[in-house]
Formats: sequence, C-alpha cells, structure tokens
Amino acid sequence: MRPPSPFGGLPISELAIFAGAVALVVGIVRGGGPAVIVGIVVCALGVIEVTGREHFSGYRSHTMLLAAFPAVGVEVGLVAAFGEPRQRALVLLAVVPVYALAFWLLRRRFEAARQLRLARPPRSEPPPVRQSS
Repeated sequence: MRPPSPFGGLPISELAIFAGAVALVVGIVRGGGPAVIVGIVVCALGVIEVTGREHFSGYRSHTMLLAAFPAVGVEVGLVAAFGEPRQRALVLLAVVPVYALAFWLLRRRFEAARQLRLARPPRSEPPPVRQSS
C-alpha cells in the first residue's frame, strides 16, 4: 500500500509537478527566463516530495534520483560561486563524492525502512463492537 500523502486526499505534489512542467514548457517556448527556472524548481519540489515519501517509508526505492538532488545542488552552488570552470570535469571532483555519499546513506535508510515495513503485520479491521440490549 502506497504511503499516505501529508496533504490528505489532495494531490498537491502531482499538481506541483504538472504546474512546473507547464511553466517549463512556457518558458522554453518564450525563449528562457524566469519561467524555466520556476518550472524546474516547482517540478523538482513535487518530485522530491513523492519520491521521498515513498523512499523513506520503504515502499519503493528512489535512491539514485534522491542522491542526484544534493549533487546537483553542489554543482549549481560551485558554478554560482566561482563561475564556470575552464575544465568542466573539475566540477566532478566535488559532485561525485557528494552523490556517492548521498547514495550510500539513502540506500541504507531505504533498506531499514523496507525491513521495518515488511516485518509489520498487515493491518486488519477490528471486529465490530456488539452492543448488548
């Protein structure tokens, strides 16, 4: 059974992914600009919420995708702070260890959550309460 959404029955994350995709397409059609950045960020937030919820509950592993987010964040931070390097491969010196560490930690966390999820007995409905008259 899929883990419940923190937003109740409202598909907020799915709507964020859709709105981000629409903003991204609009931004690309108009030639770039803020709409592309907003589209990517909103879409990424929706994806992180859904994949994180499934991953940390032990429902489905999204280790590779979730490990990419901090690695991309480090890459963006490095390029923003120091500008684009002459040799693009130099960025890999920082990004690859971040990705590897995040992957290792996320995989361990998923395996523990999965084990806990499988060890729990399935929920059963409590027997109906009889009222004596």
